[in-house]
Amino acid sequence: MAYRGPKAKVARSLDLAVTPKTQKILERRKFPPGQHGMSRKKNAGVYKQQLVEKQRLKFTYNISEAQLAKTYSEANRKEGSSGDNLMVLLETRLDALVYRAGFARTIFAARQYVAHGHFQVNGRRSFSPNRLIKPNDLIELREKSKSHPQIKEAIEGAPEAPNYLSVNKDKKEAKLVNVPLRDQIPVKLNEQLVVEYYSK
Repeated sequence: MAYRGPKAKVARSLDLAVTPKTQKILERRKFPPGQHGMSRKKNAGVYKQQLVEKQRLKFTYNISEAQLAKTYSEANRKEGSSGDNLMVLLETRLDALVYRAGFARTIFAARQYVAHGHFQVNGRRSFSPNRLIKPNDLIELREKSKSHPQIKEAIEGAPEAPNYLSVNKDKKEAKLVNVPLRDQIPVKLNEQLVVEYYSK
């Protein structure tokens, strides 16, 4: 199950802003949560670094431990860098691309919108946030959902989409142009630490 608890506390613990609200909180409170947050030891061991980076990746894509472990196994079976493969598999999930396209303000909202059936892929309604999207797949907001106030607000204030996505805001649709390269994915973390964590 994806994370449903207080996001601000996790964001401060991992030093990771994944929503506009958590970004503001981190700017005001630049220390971990808890009574002794300001005085905690900063030099973490290798295992702790790997564990924290794994948690950061889970929180970034709003997925469960089981989902991340399964995705890593799939990435490890593919040719090439396991870390790059892992990031590509996570980035080409339906909920991640709905978020990148600007149809949701956060990855958490994107997962909810997909699960509630607001989007269709290649003309067929999809309820699966973890569905993998392939190049030339078309993601569309369903006609009945085009008046959804939060989705409309997100689209109006959306930043420019990554160049592996072609977005038509007027038609409220997006197409995956190509499989993204790692340096095109706007996620700043060291996925190699996650690979090391799982490869033990």
